[in-house]
Amino acid sequence: MMSSAPSPSATAELKAGKVYLLGAGPGNADYLSVQGQRLLAQADALVYDALVDSLLLQQLPPTCEQWYMGKRGGAPSTAQSEINQLLVRLCQAGQQVVRLKSGDPFVFGRASSEIQALKAAGCSFEVVPGLSSALVAPLLAGIPLTDPVLSRGFGVFTAHDLDALDWEALSRLDALVLLMGGRQLSAICQRLISHGKRAETPMAVVRWASLPQQQIWQGTLLSMAQIVGTTPLSPGVLVIGEVVGLREYLAMPPAPPLPLAGKTILTTRAASQSSQFNQMLQAQGAQVIDLPALEIREPISWQAVDRAIADLSTFDWLILTSANAVNYFLDRLLHQGKDFRALATLKIAVVGKKTETFLNQRGLTADFTPPTFVADALVEHFPVDPAGLKLLFPRVEQGGREVLTQEMTAKGATVTEVAAYESACPRRMPLAAKLALETHTVDAITFASSKTVRHFAQIMAQTFGEEWLRFIQGSIVASIGPQTSTACQNLLGKVTLEAEEYTLSGLTLALAQWAKQSNQANR
Repeated sequence: MMSSAPSPSATAELKAGKVYLLGAGPGNADYLSVQGQRLLAQADALVYDALVDSLLLQQLPPTCEQWYMGKRGGAPSTAQSEINQLLVRLCQAGQQVVRLKSGDPFVFGRASSEIQALKAAGCSFEVVPGLSSALVAPLLAGIPLTDPVLSRGFGVFTAHDLDALDWEALSRLDALVLLMGGRQLSAICQRLISHGKRAETPMAVVRWASLPQQQIWQGTLLSMAQIVGTTPLSPGVLVIGEVVGLREYLAMPPAPPLPLAGKTILTTRAASQSSQFNQMLQAQGAQVIDLPALEIREPISWQAVDRAIADLSTFDWLILTSANAVNYFLDRLLHQGKDFRALATLKIAVVGKKTETFLNQRGLTADFTPPTFVADALVEHFPVDPAGLKLLFPRVEQGGREVLTQEMTAKGATVTEVAAYESACPRRMPLAAKLALETHTVDAITFASSKTVRHFAQIMAQTFGEEWLRFIQGSIVASIGPQTSTACQNLLGKVTLEAEEYTLSGLTLALAQWAKQSNQANR
């Protein structure tokens, strides 16, 4: 049975936009709801505030438009009317829009104005709850807001306008939580004391709740301003009441500090290859932001690879120097209707543990792996005299090192190079990476190949212009090996550390050792 074409009204419904006002939680991406994760993964457009974990932005589809509308106290911010108009415009364009708000949309989230604008324009919307820092910060600090004896209830207020609050009423509350009060800490304490709150009332300040850099100060209304001194407290949550004293009994024992805790690390591997390295860094406590400097894809033409596959029996060795070469070459072999028995007459040499691991995952075993993880070592330690041998070398289409081919040819081998994949420079920088670089919050930038260094420099120049180097002045540069270090020195003007073992594990270890030394020096 033939199906009829959808009616105009059905087509319009399929293309109808919708705005989701989504609570991002207190900051840490781990506290985002499951529904929130699903919405981000499907978003056509994202409109988001300050204090949103940059890791959340990495859950977005590559095609998602991103609009930063951060509001921070004391700094210029986008007018609320402009945000309202943007949401309406995006929705009317048929997009699925996520309006990502710190905390919960209905707790000092300015959601009412946006909802009214959406309703007036006839736009569909949905409000998705998030965990408010008013609740999360005290909990993570070990402070219960209610207690059978010490607190029958609590109040949550914003300290944005002190004169608008009823301080006499606030001073009678068993437990009080104040948001956006860091810059007026002394005035808040004075007003509560002057309206009858005991000067010895316990008080805590929680800054960057839920994030690796979380800090907690504890004192009293009388002493807190002196305890924190001139330390910036934004974004901070103030908790006041006798329940603060229960921290001694209820606070979770601090976990042993991880080496990279509190460090933000920018990784430059291809997006398709970054997850393993990111997981290594995160396991050491780092906050990881992706800036893919490689885009791995098929070569412009498969002709050379296909000819080599047709003539596999004429080669003596298959040389594989990267995981990309393994996967793209073997996939093409299968695409040509052959299986791995076609490799039975060849010996296989690989460079690097990761390359060998990928080969093993495909059910094959290398006949030779050099003791160190560079192409030079393969030439130096090759197990037989290469003179007269025919070597098949699937490799990157452009930009790879020529040392293997040159030196093997000089030793009398015939090397057939075929382009098995292409590594291009991405066209734009992810917004999460751009914001981190603009705010100078990146502690370390990692490079796993010379090409990632070249592409990184190109992307930085395209994004920030001729003075792009100033955006990495405060960041260390971490290299996986000697060739990459040379590229870092030439293009970035520095290389801070180099892995002793030229692998991602070795690079992770080098970063952990650097962080440990840095922390000791700052004590």
